[in-house]
Parts: sequence; structure tokens; C-alpha cells
Amino acid sequence: MFTFQDLTINKHILLAVSGGIAAYKSAELVRLLRKQGAEVRVVMTHSAMQFVSPLTFQALSGNPVHSELLDADAEHAMGHISLARWADALIIAPATANTLAKCSHGLADDLLSTLYLAATCPVYVAPAMNQAMWHKTVTQENIHKLKSHGVTVIGPEPGEQACGETGFGRMSEPAEICRCLLAEPGIRCLSGLKVLISAGPTREPLDPVRYLTNRSSGKMGYALANAALKAGAKVTLVSGPVALTAPDNVDLVNVETAAQMYTAVMSKAAEQDIYIGAAAVADYSPVMLEQQKIKKQSEQITLTLQKTRDILAEVAQLTPRPFTVGFAAETHDLEHYAQDKLARKNLDMIAANWVGRDIGGFDSEQNALQVFWKQGQKNLAMTTKNQLAEQLIRLIAERMELNKT
Repeated sequence: MFTFQDLTINKHILLAVSGGIAAYKSAELVRLLRKQGAEVRVVMTHSAMQFVSPLTFQALSGNPVHSELLDADAEHAMGHISLARWADALIIAPATANTLAKCSHGLADDLLSTLYLAATCPVYVAPAMNQAMWHKTVTQENIHKLKSHGVTVIGPEPGEQACGETGFGRMSEPAEICRCLLAEPGIRCLSGLKVLISAGPTREPLDPVRYLTNRSSGKMGYALANAALKAGAKVTLVSGPVALTAPDNVDLVNVETAAQMYTAVMSKAAEQDIYIGAAAVADYSPVMLEQQKIKKQSEQITLTLQKTRDILAEVAQLTPRPFTVGFAAETHDLEHYAQDKLARKNLDMIAANWVGRDIGGFDSEQNALQVFWKQGQKNLAMTTKNQLAEQLIRLIAERMELNKT
């Protein structure tokens, strides 16, 4: 099966670096691309050169760095045109808000923006900016415009930023960008398949202002939806309440309670090829929903809870049924509980992870998984949830193929 180490491909990659603090990551991107057999040429804006020296990129790429649109030494060969024609792919990383705005509106006042207009190869952008800038309506409009022009957007990721704030806007890690650039178009292990994914928490209301929930962020489920799309699948995402933006081209179904998630999943499961139950569905819900806010009066209060319906188990009982993958978040005895859940619910596969140990899981940008099936298992080491999702999707495809034989 496909792994990152398999990506030894003789490609011409044109890397355009714009002026942001994330420019330091682009040096590592050059190193990774060269390691995988790609030839890299680098273009820098004048602002980018304030963050990283052109000499750094020249040393890493083995080629001169280009920064001037009107270069007396190269203009006889129409340098910007020859660079654009040389490239098998153009990646702008980091792509600042200013660069995204110029490209989306067709401006061409420097070498980078002119190359974008002249490029006939696939174009990728890896945005990097402050979280408030990323969420600005005009920035999102520019992103949507670029996507409509056929540009592939990689990231950005949430997390701590150089300015001290936290949120979406961090440039994707170089390894993730490298993977996107060098992945062969033919490696679409779920091409033509239908994948149903449930993600996020559920909220079980107690009264008009309170509810029971859990710490699930939905990040793993959303990463799986994105990875399944990349693998060629048609994806339906049933999501509990999260602070995430769903990938483009998924069929998104928003729900709140466990009962709503059950209805949404069961209404679609029979027609799917794969179901991945990544949601943290409440095991219990209140028997009674108070119509008015519960007042603080007694020293103690008793809540009566009832079991919710087991979505994962009921999907696994369907005839015919999709290839069914469960998740298990455990605080102790992980393998025992995961193996028990695998057998008891008659699952095809279960992905288990530790929680409460400061090693990923809820709210984290990273995670690690121990994946079990009836006659085997595989450990997926700590990495970003995006990369982990791609590894799990490939493993699911592999197990499905083996099940056919």
C-alpha cells in the first residue's frame, strides 16, 4: 500500500514564498521535496526575504533563487514564462492574505503573482496568517474564488500562532504539504466508494440552557472526511456541534442529540460502502427535559438518565452492511476494551486512542491510534490528525481489499 516513503517521484516543483513568519517552514519543505526526488526552484517576494535569506533556499534547492519580475539576466528568455512552463506544480507556501487577494483578483505586480497567472500546471496554496485575518469575510471570499479557479488549498491548521493568539491560520506542516504535492493522482484508494462518517460530540439537553456533553472536538472525524475525499470517496459527514468548517464537497448533516445522530446515520448507512463512527455519542441522555431552567435550590439534585441507542452496533447488524469502523477513547486498559468492543459490536475494525494522558486525543492537533481487527492490529504513531486520518483511510482500504479475497 501507499506510504510517504513511496513518494520518490521526479517532479519539477516551483515553490513561491511570500512574506510571513511561516517562511521558515518552507525551508524544511524544500528539504523534504528534494529528499523525495523532486527538483525544486524557489521564488521569493521581497517581504519573504525579510524573514529567510535567499541563500538558505539556494543551498537547500541547489538552484538560484528568483525574486525579480524584470531580471536583466533572465528577461531575454522571459524568465517568468520559462519558470511557469518548467514547473509540474506551483506551490505558494506560505500564502499570506495579501498574496491570496492578489492571486484571486488577477493582479500581477511582482514575480510571484505573475507566475500564478502564467502557470498552466496544478497550483497549490498553503495559507498562513493571523486567525482573525483568516476568518475575515473577504479572505474567505478570496479562498472560495481561488478554489473555483482550480487551486488546491492545503490547510491552514488550528493552533498557537506567532502573535500569541490561537486558532486557524497556521501553515500546514511541511510533511503534509509534501505529501499533497507528490501524491500520484492514481492513488485514490476509495475511488467511487460511498463513505459515511459521524464526528464530534452530542448534546443531551437538561433544560432550555443546560445540556450534558463531552470533550470531543470533532477534529479526527473532520480529518477523516477530508482524507476520504482525497482518496476519491463520496463522503457524507454527520456532525455534532463543533467549531470546525466542513471540507468542501462533503454532504454535511448537522445534528445535536444522540437521537438525532442515530436517525441521520441509520437513514443513510445501508447505502454506504464504509461507515466510520468517529463521533463521541452520549451513552446516556436525561429521561426528562425540563421546560424551564432548573433553579439552584437543593444541596443535591438527582438526574435520571436512560441509555441511548447504540449507533455503531446497529449499523454493524444491517444486511447488507457497510464496512464498519468504530473508535474507542480509553483512559486505561486500552487494548482489552478495544478488543471487547470490536467483538461485542461485530465491527470490522476499531481505532483506539488514549485520553487524559497529555498525549493527544480530545482538543489536540495530534493523536496516535492502535487499530485492531479480528486477526490483526497496527499501531499508528503520534502525528497530526490530518496525517493520521490519511493513514487510517489507507489501512481501511487495504483491509477491505483483503476481505474480498
